[in-house]
Amino acid sequence: MATIDAGAIATAVVEMARTGHFSEIEELFAPPLRAVVSADTLRVGWTTEISKTGPVSSVGEPVSEVVNAGLVRVSVLVTCDHGALTVIMSIDDAGRLQGLRIAPASTPWTAPSYATPTSFSEHDVTVGSGSLAVPGTLSLPHGRGSRPGVVFLGGGGPFDRDETSGRNKPFKDLAWGLASLGVAVLRFDKVTYAHSSQVASAPGFTMTDEYVPHAVAAVRMLQTQPNVDPSRVFVLGHSMGGKVAPRVAATETSVAGLLILAGEAQPMQHAAIRVARYLAKLNPDPTMEAAVETLTQQATLVDGAHLSPETMASELPFGLSGSYWLDLRDYDPVSTAAALNKPMLILQGGRDYQVTVEDDLSRWREGIGHRTDVTIRVYNADNHLFFPGSGPSTPAEYEPAQHVDPAVVADIAAWLRPDRGKLSRFMFSFSRLKRHKS
Repeated sequence: MATIDAGAIATAVVEMARTGHFSEIEELFAPPLRAVVSADTLRVGWTTEISKTGPVSSVGEPVSEVVNAGLVRVSVLVTCDHGALTVIMSIDDAGRLQGLRIAPASTPWTAPSYATPTSFSEHDVTVGSGSLAVPGTLSLPHGRGSRPGVVFLGGGGPFDRDETSGRNKPFKDLAWGLASLGVAVLRFDKVTYAHSSQVASAPGFTMTDEYVPHAVAAVRMLQTQPNVDPSRVFVLGHSMGGKVAPRVAATETSVAGLLILAGEAQPMQHAAIRVARYLAKLNPDPTMEAAVETLTQQATLVDGAHLSPETMASELPFGLSGSYWLDLRDYDPVSTAAALNKPMLILQGGRDYQVTVEDDLSRWREGIGHRTDVTIRVYNADNHLFFPGSGPSTPAEYEPAQHVDPAVVADIAAWLRPDRGKLSRFMFSFSRLKRHKS
């Protein structure tokens, strides 16, 4: 039997994607992958990523790693005009693709000016138990005294604990900034990142499965840490993590309150069409128009009466299963939050095109904005990752190395630790002065 050249297969797959031959890539899918990803899903994902980095300028040599006797993981670095990405494939001994994902290229991260690494320590932890336990990082401020803690929940997709996006790590920015101001932080790899192949093939896997068990385990772990006040452990969710944060607090009643950053409130299938149309206007070409049409058809199926756990994932947005979409469709984050007797801080970037003031924040305002224990703030210059900028936001602006707005870090720390509010604002002013001088 001939030996499979996994590197050559991986290089060929990248070239097919580069030239738009997504149906040919789909023909290489093993049955489990074919069940959850279609050529159309792949086209949307590839087009979205390339819209951030610009056209492909070169393709690197494949790097292979043997996972087990019948599976090889291959990574291919793709350099583009405005950045880079890595295509990662799992290829079996029959030359079929068991897994395929697009990840940001690995690049060095530097600490933001508002972080003081000597003021806290970090160590690795394991969140959850059993085969789906995930690795995480605990950031503990030095010094005595009781302090609040916060658990981070990342956005939709297979994010690591830092919510790495290209050169940037917004969750690491937040963790280091908050730990510098006396807040304990626990962040962890999402199960869809740490165990992508297991959960992709799990029947009935839902949004609740993706977030809630590990979030609850993380809250309970943080409550046991030295000098952390167990009655003041909060949950901070970004984007889809913000959507699911109320469900976490409804499940784990000891959660002290919620911080919702760019929290999704519009139904995700409708938001996907809106975002695709926005990107199509930025980059008008037949591929983007086809992506809009595909998402519209898939969203109609999600909204329809015939959606069921048996609906093929390849026919639904982002290749998520029928069970996943049923869970999403039946969940209203705003009404769930309204039923909680917990304080909330809701932050929104004014330039965010993924989660918007008009389509998402308006729903939070209408549902809970009247409550005295809910604080809502908009940062007019910030995008979806709370990076400051100017003009209409575009995917390309995520690529340069940058950091979370220091005002966001200061406001979160002041809300969590009113006793340290003046210090938070001082650090924000000092950071802004350093940035201006540089």
